[in-house]
Amino acid sequence: MPLIVFPTSQLLWVRVAALLFTCVAFSVAAHGAYLPHGGMADWCIFCWAFSFACTLLVLLVEQFGLQARAPVSWTNFPITIACYAALLCLSASIIFPVFFLKDQRYGDARDYRIVSTVFSCLAAVAYMGEVSLTKARPGEVAGYMATAPGLLKVCQTFVACVIFILVSDPIEYDRHPALKWCMAVYCICFILSMAVVVLCVGECTGCLPIPFSKFLSFYGLLAVIMYLTATIIWPVFQFDKQYRRGQAPPKLIAATVLTALNFLLYLADLAYTARLVFVTA
Repeated sequence: MPLIVFPTSQLLWVRVAALLFTCVAFSVAAHGAYLPHGGMADWCIFCWAFSFACTLLVLLVEQFGLQARAPVSWTNFPITIACYAALLCLSASIIFPVFFLKDQRYGDARDYRIVSTVFSCLAAVAYMGEVSLTKARPGEVAGYMATAPGLLKVCQTFVACVIFILVSDPIEYDRHPALKWCMAVYCICFILSMAVVVLCVGECTGCLPIPFSKFLSFYGLLAVIMYLTATIIWPVFQFDKQYRRGQAPPKLIAATVLTALNFLLYLADLAYTARLVFVTA
């Protein structure tokens, strides 16, 4: 019987560790944590299960040498998945203990939740390690998603999704046209950033009517200007007593902080894109 020998590397072991950590996190949470249905519990389970499934897919494709048959760019797909998984597991590592460990009485369910939290943190660290191992180094020819601007695009889309969650239930942007403009900024920039990610992963950057580098520069400048307006307008119309009755909920403070964070991410993206000369998309 022929013996199949799988090549090993530091990257492989990091991915195997992430696979095991996410598997333990969602398995333990689903088995004995007695979580409520819906809401943040489902979000955390989704974070772990999605990361596990995507990592398993990457491992199988690479170990069986199927990269050439994959319908995506394999120089961009694995690191994109790893970056999203790192952000998802990090968010679950924060949300899960805040919602399901705080004020929880001692017992078996609490022990299961502690285990899920610990392994979620370990998974986040493992995925960060994978991103660190696979990101482009100065002088290397790499896929766009392995560069700093590519990774920043992932962070931008993730932060925008969190903002959408914070301001949409209940709706917090329909009290004034200025707030609707801020929501439009979030949506437009999210769509364009996600389009860049999809184009790179799908190897479709050549389909654009203008050179990809010019598109990135123009879009980066536009996004910085738009987010600058949202960073100024959003807190004014959410917290100024002239425009709001009563105290603003904490989630609006979080949305304000994330708006400023995304502005900084787009600003850094524009700066990196302006001097990016060693990457092939």
